[in-house]
Amino acid sequence: MVFAIARAASRASHWSVKSFHSSSANLHGVKRVGVIGAGQMGLGIALVAANVSKLPVLLLDSNENQLNKGLKFMDSLLKKDIAKGRLTEAQADETRSRVKTTQKMADFGDVDFVIEAVSENPALKATLFRDLAQATPAHAILASNTSSISITKIAAAAKGREEQVIGMHFMNPVPVMKLVEIIPGLATSDKVLKTTQDLAVAMGKTCTLSQDVPGFVANRLLMPYINEAIIAYETGIASKEDIDTTMKLGTNMPMGPLTLADFIGLDTCLSIMKVLHEQLGDTKYRPSVLLGKMVDAGWVGKKAGRGFYKY
Repeated sequence: MVFAIARAASRASHWSVKSFHSSSANLHGVKRVGVIGAGQMGLGIALVAANVSKLPVLLLDSNENQLNKGLKFMDSLLKKDIAKGRLTEAQADETRSRVKTTQKMADFGDVDFVIEAVSENPALKATLFRDLAQATPAHAILASNTSSISITKIAAAAKGREEQVIGMHFMNPVPVMKLVEIIPGLATSDKVLKTTQDLAVAMGKTCTLSQDVPGFVANRLLMPYINEAIIAYETGIASKEDIDTTMKLGTNMPMGPLTLADFIGLDTCLSIMKVLHEQLGDTKYRPSVLLGKMVDAGWVGKKAGRGFYKY
């Protein structure tokens, strides 16, 4: 789960919920969406599906407190957009009414499209997709929001449903970012790919297509850039402030790489770099030693109140 580089990262505290109308809205054939994970990514995906594509959404999380927290956050986003004149009270109420919650995967018996948005943990994802293959209707498409893990490997856990598994990598924050990376696995059918692309467009997104390789496009480029900035700081090439200022003013980046890492979450950065290093086997993807130490210390960025900077 990763913040894209550039404008959206600097606007992360200003999520907005906008209405879109797409000619693809009737092409995808999806009638109900299931979302797994009520964290920042999952909540954002559920909100956009309900508000933009006007689809009923069932949001699943095993943690009831997380579900309640997610719904409160969604409500605050909707109220903010009402105050700014982007939504009416009636439209916000309609969006709220489309999102239901559950703690049981068994309730996914009537969804047409599932989007998994849990942490970058291969074992956890394998377990979820194994269970989804049993709990969902035979026609349902099973998508993962993974930002680096092999879709083919995830699909292997969904025995008998491999053709219906696909990567659908949203950028964070989902209501703001326009891009979705679509990643077919080795077995993904053309029909599933087309439906996924149509649904993403109906959600107001622009799609890019990536091969099923570690990191896909976004994180294959972004994470080594961030990791190299951390190594530059770790080895004393420059201060963290000067590294960030150099990239902001010298290369026109809206946010420096160390600040961006804090917004993404250093634990997420480390997880993705480990995937790149382990699966590609190239030393250029070795995670910074300092990055590992900071994660061990719990200094994982803005969400923890401390990363490279204090918040």
